[in-house]
Amino acid sequence: MLRVIARVALVLLGLVLVSTAANLILEGIERSKAPAYGERVRIEQGTINVSRTGDTGPTLVLLSGLGTPAPGLDFAPLVRELDGYRTVVVEGFGYGYSDTDVRPRTLENQTEELHSVLSALGINGPYVLAGHSIGGFTTLYYANKYPAEVSAVIGIDPTVPTAPAPPPGSAAPADAPPSGNFLERMASTTGLVRWATALGMADPDSSSYTPAEIEQMRMLASWNFGNAAVTDETNRIGENAAKLHGLSYPTELPVLQLLAQDTIDQRADWLSLHERQLQDVTRHELVVLDGPHYLHWTKAKELADGIDAFLRADAG
Repeated sequence: MLRVIARVALVLLGLVLVSTAANLILEGIERSKAPAYGERVRIEQGTINVSRTGDTGPTLVLLSGLGTPAPGLDFAPLVRELDGYRTVVVEGFGYGYSDTDVRPRTLENQTEELHSVLSALGINGPYVLAGHSIGGFTTLYYANKYPAEVSAVIGIDPTVPTAPAPPPGSAAPADAPPSGNFLERMASTTGLVRWATALGMADPDSSSYTPAEIEQMRMLASWNFGNAAVTDETNRIGENAAKLHGLSYPTELPVLQLLAQDTIDQRADWLSLHERQLQDVTRHELVVLDGPHYLHWTKAKELADGIDAFLRADAG
């Protein structure tokens, strides 16, 4: 029995080594030959990839959810429906073609980097901020830090910070050094993510993407899975949420929240959390769409129509 176990272990080890080697070779080939999308913008902290579409109309800045491998492609169905808008998909550090080994993923750092990128592009406001999922943390913090530059906020099933108030006299959240990510990278390094994506296991549940987009999203999922920046951002969700405790959107800032029915079905407090967040905002709307958390995969037209109607009414 021990000999059988030893042989099985050796076979598995061999397969892992072969898979790891094959993955490293394939990734090297991909990085040298695969065409990148967007434009790489250099700021003080590193290089961030940005995907821009449209030459006229209001500017809409799109921020992705946590761990989205390629935001510039992930938002493609929605961008295609936003005719008449300048769309700017900012891939933060750890996402798409942006740098992955960077400073701690605190809310302050992420907000400063976003502002630096937009300034480098000559986008000085007013612009609309649209955040999906954890992007709701950034839109909330950013709108309070740079209120003169944000004309409206759009939430795509955004996350509402629910961290409790810290005890009186307690220290502020500690901005610790970036966390290690050796274990998080194992699935990518050994090729497990590559083979899983090749089988379509991580593909968007949508028919709105081109074959070329799906292929590139699979590739970037393999490259970016478990990278240092996203791992650190994941580990800081509680810390960043605590910094947002008690913070609400500026009273006069128009806010539209588009929520997914699937998320409401899974979380009993999802709708009430958003209602409470918006209760002091003078101009706000809360719309529920029948769909998954990634609403832009399957409800791109409905999202675009809702966004356009809200912004036009506000402009009027």
